Amino acid sequence: MNATYACNSPIHAISRRNFLAGTAAGAVGMLGFNDMLSPANANEIRRQDKRVLVIFLAGGVSQFESWDPKPGVATGGPFQAIPTAVPGTHISELLPYTARQAHHLAIVRSVTVLTDDHGQGAYYMQTGRRQSPAERFPHLGSAVAKLLGNEDSPLPGYIHVSPRGESGFNRNDSAFLGPRYASVTLADGNPPANLIRPATLTELADQERNDLRDRLNTRFAQTRRSADTEAYTNSYAQAMQVMQRRNLFDLSQEPTYLRDRYGHHEFGRHCLLARRMLEAGVTFTKVTHSNYDTHHENFDFHIEQLGEFDKTFATLLEDLEQRGMLQKTLVVVMSEFGRTPTINRNYGRDHWGRSFAVAMAGCGIRGGALIGRTNETGTAIADRQVNGGHLFHTYFRALGLNPTRNFHHEGRPIPMADPAAAAISEVLA
Repeated sequence: MNATYACNSPIHAISRRNFLAGTAAGAVGMLGFNDMLSPANANEIRRQDKRVLVIFLAGGVSQFESWDPKPGVATGGPFQAIPTAVPGTHISELLPYTARQAHHLAIVRSVTVLTDDHGQGAYYMQTGRRQSPAERFPHLGSAVAKLLGNEDSPLPGYIHVSPRGESGFNRNDSAFLGPRYASVTLADGNPPANLIRPATLTELADQERNDLRDRLNTRFAQTRRSADTEAYTNSYAQAMQVMQRRNLFDLSQEPTYLRDRYGHHEFGRHCLLARRMLEAGVTFTKVTHSNYDTHHENFDFHIEQLGEFDKTFATLLEDLEQRGMLQKTLVVVMSEFGRTPTINRNYGRDHWGRSFAVAMAGCGIRGGALIGRTNETGTAIADRQVNGGHLFHTYFRALGLNPTRNFHHEGRPIPMADPAAAAISEVLA
């Protein structure tokens, strides 16, 4: 269903930059992270082959209809709370399959971003910093791709599977790390169109064209080699290797029963593709599930949207566990903010950044943990308030990284995570 009720914020627009243009200046982002990890620790962490999967519920999923139900009060809405696999922990009845996987989950019910703006909330949740005109900070995906990614991998380190827009690169994600660590958007799970050899171009002609480019690049580099030219050359090599891995996008290679369990809707297909990407070596994969900006008909739309999310997400967790991947994969379910306790005259809930919830599982996370609490009506945080900065620290600690250390940009030491925040220790295993 198309969400015509949403506020049409620019946060929902997808970048149109193409793959090769996005990678052309990638080596500019090869900054020193010497303070983040010693060489020995860096090699050891990379050998551990850790991955991250973020499910971003774009528009702002309602905490009342998901992780923090408040049945029986005026703000609670019509849905009940149901028990989970963790004694004493209840979530919304719209998530019955996820409830059975709650022993894997740590739920933080006391998150705040103190903004009701889509863009500002999304930025805070994905960078751990408030937006500032003085500096742009890299998204979690870009930082993880830089710190944990395999430099020799034929696949991008940060892939975003989006339900709409066009495939391509979004340089803004990586900030000063450079385009090499920007996200590659796969619109509706499709590879960037310019990675596929046109049918009118034979394989032999394509190879001859690339050989000519290689010779010209080599001649140019002999006298005018730079970080930009190296990145430009490497981007083509990576693109050719991705073309050779096109089978990753072919979900028909998965067993029918598994495709049925994930679901044949777009979110099901996108999560199955994300699992294939993680299994193939992509360090950070983000899947966006949209239509949560429910200013109108909040309850009907959450029935539909969470109906898609619930079984697919539960299947994804179970699939990762059965493949031995969950212990090495940090899984995070987040939104830019939550929804208001007040139900408006259109039976909707509006933007609410004061208190909402995030769920985590997998690598470094203590399954079954329940952190923070809102008051009886969900109008305020009653215990253990945290923000995007605390979450950013927590993700890094779960991955074995030290977020209090610095990296250097143009000679300036910059803390990777907000120095005013710290990890949520109760979540960590």
